[in-house]
Amino acid sequence: MVIEQKSAPKEDESLNEDIDEQNISEGIDQPAQGVGSLLGKDIDSLKATLGEPSRVDLSAYGFHWWIFNNDLDQYIQAGVLNGKVVTAYGIGPSVNVQPFKIGQPIEQIFSMNVIEPDVTFEYNGSSYKFELSEQDMNTRPIIKMGEYFVQLYIDKFTSSVSSIRYMDKETIVKQRPYEMVYRGALIEPPVLSEGDWVRIEAGLEKQILDITNAIRSRHELPTLEWDEKTAEVAYAHSKDMATEDYFSHESEKFGDLSERLNAAEILYQVAGENIAANYTDGPAVVEGWLNSESHREALLNEEFSHLGVGVYQMHYTQNFLKMWEQQQ
Repeated sequence: MVIEQKSAPKEDESLNEDIDEQNISEGIDQPAQGVGSLLGKDIDSLKATLGEPSRVDLSAYGFHWWIFNNDLDQYIQAGVLNGKVVTAYGIGPSVNVQPFKIGQPIEQIFSMNVIEPDVTFEYNGSSYKFELSEQDMNTRPIIKMGEYFVQLYIDKFTSSVSSIRYMDKETIVKQRPYEMVYRGALIEPPVLSEGDWVRIEAGLEKQILDITNAIRSRHELPTLEWDEKTAEVAYAHSKDMATEDYFSHESEKFGDLSERLNAAEILYQVAGENIAANYTDGPAVVEGWLNSESHREALLNEEFSHLGVGVYQMHYTQNFLKMWEQQQ
């Protein structure tokens, strides 16, 4: 997969001091129900709406992901910072993402909303502008929702909505999912310790498993079981790519996927691998794989029965397996 490069933000003195709050359209109102209604809610309200989370994962952006994965047809991640929901993500055919729907044709979205390649807004006295590429417009356009933003992940192979992310202004500036110029103060993600990264990586690995299975469920494919030994192989490859500064399915030290699996004494019939780097987080990287033909084939391969995911900081590896035991 081609690495999704994240360019450094540029300070732009030409941004007008009196820019409109949002120049893509009038936007949409924040819904009273569904995942979009979670933005701004406190923890008690979040629990009253969704119940207790299955787990809580640390993110690289200061907030904690509350994971609600009991039903893959309405899988939700809610990001909580300082007791408030600052971002939320939903996937699955039954999840309420009004006024949109998972599976909705993209033509309907574009007919409902004026979506432009430049997104400009103000926050705490500073001005920010995101510049969307043509690929961004076709696979992850963004729409204003009151004081928040909606990012639509589009499955380009079906031309329909695959999943939806909601963010407040501070979160989108921290994540910088698009090319960005700004005037004023730049909001930076927190400085992370090695211990923080260990927690973040563990959470990302499980999120990638969950979201992969949500996508497979949508395509009426069997879900994948977690395999810890395979996950260790995947993690070693992500770390090797990061530390040795390369991006490839083959390592000079440890070889290709079959050599790495054999070295770990993992028995399998068929194996496949997806790799990526520099995506903001789990939802972003899985949706990126879904829109790449060869990586999509691995995600949606009905033969695979197990998955191991390894994340090392901003490097991601998925190792898919069909185990021998499945044929016994």
